[in-house]
Amino acid sequence: MRFIIKSYGCQMNSYDSQRMEDILLEAGHRRANSVENARLIIFNTCCIREKASEKLFSDLGRVRVLMNRSSEKFLIAVTGCVAQFQAKDVLRRAPWVNIVLGPQDIQQIAAKVAESLEKRASGKLSSTTLNAKDKFKHLSGQFFHRNIAEFITIQEGCNNFCTYCVVPYARGREFSRSAAEIIQEAERLMLLGVKEITLLGQNVNAYAGEGPDGERWSLARLLAELAQLKGLERLRYVTSHPRYVDEGIAEAHEKIGVLAPSLHLPIQSGSNRVLERMNRKYTVEEYLKCVQTLRKHRPDMAFSSDFIVGFPGETEEDFQQTIELIEKVMFSQAYSFRYSPRPGTAAATMKDQVPEALKAKRLRILQDLLNEQQNAFNRGFVGKQVKVLFTKKGRHKNQITGRSEYAQAVTVCDSGISIGDMARVEVTGILSHSLIGKVVR
Repeated sequence: MRFIIKSYGCQMNSYDSQRMEDILLEAGHRRANSVENARLIIFNTCCIREKASEKLFSDLGRVRVLMNRSSEKFLIAVTGCVAQFQAKDVLRRAPWVNIVLGPQDIQQIAAKVAESLEKRASGKLSSTTLNAKDKFKHLSGQFFHRNIAEFITIQEGCNNFCTYCVVPYARGREFSRSAAEIIQEAERLMLLGVKEITLLGQNVNAYAGEGPDGERWSLARLLAELAQLKGLERLRYVTSHPRYVDEGIAEAHEKIGVLAPSLHLPIQSGSNRVLERMNRKYTVEEYLKCVQTLRKHRPDMAFSSDFIVGFPGETEEDFQQTIELIEKVMFSQAYSFRYSPRPGTAAATMKDQVPEALKAKRLRILQDLLNEQQNAFNRGFVGKQVKVLFTKKGRHKNQITGRSEYAQAVTVCDSGISIGDMARVEVTGILSHSLIGKVVR
């Protein structure tokens, strides 16, 4: 059966989509090159923000139109966090959906497709358990094509229960995979030509998986072990929580050569009062100490972050404190959003919601500052060299793009460079969110 997977949201969803593709290919299904050419359409969903979940229902509506125009039979599956968190709503609003699987049930995708084909008239197939251990136990089948840079999920779920976030309900409590299992997966990726690995987790630096020695391994220890793999040229990890930044991870950035000197460290707000209402479990001062500790060991450390603007009760003073924090840290890049109430979260029921117009105004101010910082960060590289792993061809002849060690997109025009090459590039200029340069020989 020809299938296509549309993935929304975070990198963990990208990893899950890749693994579902592996499972379906191993079961004899084939990739489709478009929705119109597919007969199995899978939407792997995100529900962190309202916009992401509403995008699903919009896409499901378009698929319904396609189904009505065609004489072909279709199977429609919704997987991921919306499936977990809003399964009944999905089936109510889109009754043409056949399969609903939560993010820790994706290993069942081929079996559910087979069952649905056999029992098409007998109703919907739904599974929304929360058992990460079982999920990863059954994701050990064949790997198919991989890119030069790939993901490995090492930790899933969250125990923090931030008042705005649905992750503990959609992905369950924290679970860390065993170090041996992760290392084996990385080795298999190396055999497929992968040169960069990004380790994933809701709180990736809270990793505490069992090591081959029977001890609980920290993220720092796992990174040190993975760094020994032949053929691995760059390591990254995301997303970190400030609560779990320690001296060990800072030392890892100093000692492990393939570990990139860039870190995504969300703070969400620069106001301690707002952070407390968010239940983030750290203060602005503790966050700044994390930055200081990492830069002590790796002075060139680049930080990116996440910001939520207009959280319930956010005052003008709270917002200005966020601006002040941004000015202190100097971020290389950041993601920022207006607060969006999510059903079932504590923040959605708070009475002092911020008007949408005020959220929009504050977001523009914050994004202007963040864009200014990103441009300043990138301008600082003009005339200097960065180490680039090239991952894909550009839009023009002989154009090729990749990422620097600081996670910047870098483009060169050079017929002598191929995908998978690592090369030093002299930066000659910047675009809106990327660098341009020439290969140093």
